[in-house]
Amino acid sequence: MAERVGASLHDEVPDAAGDFLARQPLVIVGYADRAGAVWASLLAGEPGFARAVDSHVVALDAKPGVGDPLHEVWISGTPVGLLAIEFLTRRRMRVNGRLAGTERGAMTVAVRQIYANCPKYIQAREWEPAPDFERPGLPTRADRLSAKQQDWIGRSDTFFIATAHPEAGADASHRGGDPGFVRVEDGAILTFPDYAGNNMFNTLGNLSVNPRSGLLFVDFATGSTLQVTGEAGVDWSPDRAAALAGAQRIVEFRVTQVIETTNAIALRGRFREAWPLNPR
Repeated sequence: MAERVGASLHDEVPDAAGDFLARQPLVIVGYADRAGAVWASLLAGEPGFARAVDSHVVALDAKPGVGDPLHEVWISGTPVGLLAIEFLTRRRMRVNGRLAGTERGAMTVAVRQIYANCPKYIQAREWEPAPDFERPGLPTRADRLSAKQQDWIGRSDTFFIATAHPEAGADASHRGGDPGFVRVEDGAILTFPDYAGNNMFNTLGNLSVNPRSGLLFVDFATGSTLQVTGEAGVDWSPDRAAALAGAQRIVEFRVTQVIETTNAIALRGRFREAWPLNPR
């Protein structure tokens, strides 16, 4: 199935993709830090901060926040996977490549792959400016999830997952479902269903080679973020998947590090509508 849909991957940025990217106020970045831990981070700015310089280069006119693991690898040569997602229209686009230097003060990405994904499981939200935004809070770190963070994850209908392949590079992807689709076993273990998607298997393919991965949860009401890194394994047992509506397989994630940043972005996401075909 992955080979059949592989023709949708491009190595040049089409004009329509450049226009889409320039409209977005945020981009998700997947990458590995210097120790090999994989993280998902969020970059935000005024629409246009992410843009196509030409058909092979994307520029990101933003800097990682203080304490974000992306800060230490925000240098030329780092493999990155970008995800631009427009929640209101349920459109999304992925760009994979390497950081390549600066262009008029912005970090650039040399594009290796660019492609669109289907609208499945995206909850429609509309971004609004945060009232009286000042600055992000200082990140707090831990090696397991607190009770408050477990509750946050248990109520989430959206998260992002970053993976990395030792040769093919990094990738960032979206996951969505009804609140509760991510199950919190305890402060160190999360499980979530893998639903039928675009049949590219980027995330599962990377995990089969490198289980290190990162999750990013966004509190759309407060602009806070929760970054979690650890290792993920795929349970292919049909019996276990059958216990959850719509699941084709189950992913189990073991937490090793957690970073919470309050008021991380100057945006708030107003909920409009759930994806009407969320498994339930």
